[in-house]
Amino acid sequence: MGREIAAKFVRLFQAPTDDMELVRAQFHAFAKQIPLLYIILSINTAAVVFTFAKFGHPWISLYLPLALCLAGLGRGVTWWRIGRAAVSDDVVVLYMRRTNRLAFISALAFIAWGMALFPYGDAYAQGQLVFFLGLSLISGAFCLMHLRSAALSVTLFGVAPFSIYFFFAEEGHFRSAAINLALVSLGMIVILMIYNRDFANLVSSRRSLLEKQEETQRLSEENLRLANLDALSGLPNRRALMSQLEEMHRASGEAHTQIAVIFVDLDGFKDVNDAYGHETGDRVIEIVAAELQRLLPEGAVLARLGGDEFAALISASDAAAQADMFAARVVANLTEPIRIRERAVQIGASVGIACAPQGACDAGELFRRADAAMYDVKENGKAGVRVYSAALDAARHRQQELEGEIRQGLIDGQFEVFYQPIVDAEGKDIVSVEALLRWPRRPAGAIGPDQFICVAEASGLINPLGLFVLRRACQDILEAKGLNLSVNVSPAQFRDPDFEAKIAAVLAETGFPAQRLEFELTESYLIDHPERAMAVIASLKGMGVSIALDDFGVGYTSIAYLQRYGFDRIKIDKSLAGRVATDKKAGVLVAGAIYIANGLDMAVTAEGVETEEQADLLRLAGCQCLQGFRYSEPKPIDEIRDWLTERRGDAAA
Repeated sequence: MGREIAAKFVRLFQAPTDDMELVRAQFHAFAKQIPLLYIILSINTAAVVFTFAKFGHPWISLYLPLALCLAGLGRGVTWWRIGRAAVSDDVVVLYMRRTNRLAFISALAFIAWGMALFPYGDAYAQGQLVFFLGLSLISGAFCLMHLRSAALSVTLFGVAPFSIYFFFAEEGHFRSAAINLALVSLGMIVILMIYNRDFANLVSSRRSLLEKQEETQRLSEENLRLANLDALSGLPNRRALMSQLEEMHRASGEAHTQIAVIFVDLDGFKDVNDAYGHETGDRVIEIVAAELQRLLPEGAVLARLGGDEFAALISASDAAAQADMFAARVVANLTEPIRIRERAVQIGASVGIACAPQGACDAGELFRRADAAMYDVKENGKAGVRVYSAALDAARHRQQELEGEIRQGLIDGQFEVFYQPIVDAEGKDIVSVEALLRWPRRPAGAIGPDQFICVAEASGLINPLGLFVLRRACQDILEAKGLNLSVNVSPAQFRDPDFEAKIAAVLAETGFPAQRLEFELTESYLIDHPERAMAVIASLKGMGVSIALDDFGVGYTSIAYLQRYGFDRIKIDKSLAGRVATDKKAGVLVAGAIYIANGLDMAVTAEGVETEEQADLLRLAGCQCLQGFRYSEPKPIDEIRDWLTERRGDAAA
């Protein structure tokens, strides 16, 4: 216990070095006050010299103190410079330790000089000496407060000899001054300890605050980095790319500098995800990102926009040529199979390019142009490269105008439903009608379904159009007893998660029997979205609705598809049925398709029948129903009703 107390006492008089941040703070604080300390000591010493100049030996009363004054002033100047210079931690520790030693030595030397000079003076001079010595000790302790060990040395080893000496000097005449200085020193020691503790806490708080600020800054920078980074590929994301593109536009460059934006969209990526799972899909994205980075021209920027879309920025005098070369290499390289463990995954790439001189158009517009070029590739066969041109915008503007016209047409009742009869191949009786959408009251002039259906599908307007056709047809055909209704369903309608519920609502609203309704589907949606297609077909068949596979013979439908989806009917496309009388191979294909369908308990309807010879051949091949201009072109409901009445009257006669 005694050793611990002694060790703690000794540490009070040692310059601290364990916390360098605190040491530096103490050093910079007292370095600003030491010049003041030397000035005070010099002034006090000069005052004592002035008083004792006529007393005692000149060396002790004049030469030595004046030398001390000059030395003090010199040290003051030195410390003034030190306080304004950048010094290393080693130098700080060196000065702290040196100051600690000098404080102890100076305090003892100053008191020794005062006590040696004291006997030579008269009462007035001695009083002044006591006053200046006490003032110097207090000033020294005060100026050294930031270096606790030095301040304690001055306070204890300066005040103790002073108090003891002057307590007994001159028969106790200065006893009160000695006691007063001792008490003041004790108070100063308490103040000194509290001040040093508070100063250390202040430095610690400042350090903690700075650490928190640095951590906050680090987290902010990390959040900013993550906000601009695609986690899967490690590439910049859309936000970072747009920021980079805008920066390129703001930057001043040569007049002939071009900026090119290249959009890359992966073909078949969704099929990979559906077939092999998202883990394989993620791996494909990582591999493609690395490959695109490898193909990227020097100085270009690559980013992942999300999903299976990437984009690159090129800023150079030959940006257009670099973009063309990069795009061609991307399309060629991504046609090669990607091997992931035991699988070989096949994808492709559709690439759009937009290029403009720096400052010719803003970043958002250049981005949009590249996107438009890429989507044009997607809509026209995929796996290719398209460079933006104004013609692409003209087509898009036309599509947007047509979208607006379709919306307004639905509101204004411009659309109409026509019906084409479907007859029994044997008796030639009308067994059903196919509902076909027409736009006869369009203000700018009627256009065919082939011109507006694709726009409606792309914009989502096919959903209200499809429901309009179904509702109107159910209302029109409801009273035609014994007549079935066939309605086309666009693949785009299957994307509506409420499709089945809306169909059920229309049937309930119109009261049309589900058993008289048949939906015609094309195979494209079956191939692209087999699970969703099977679910919708099962739901519709559960309502009692029949399902027909439309345009049979123009796609890739296999027997497995026919069995898998459980169609009630197939409709042989007119491009095949119309050639049975002139093309022997077409006749064989039709006969084979009818044979297979009948074997699977599916009825067969042939479209596009225009001659009696075609009708006879199709009937002989086993086709149950026929449809085409041979019997009737599509007609409005009033003409269909009259036509039905006339046909049935003739049949009765």
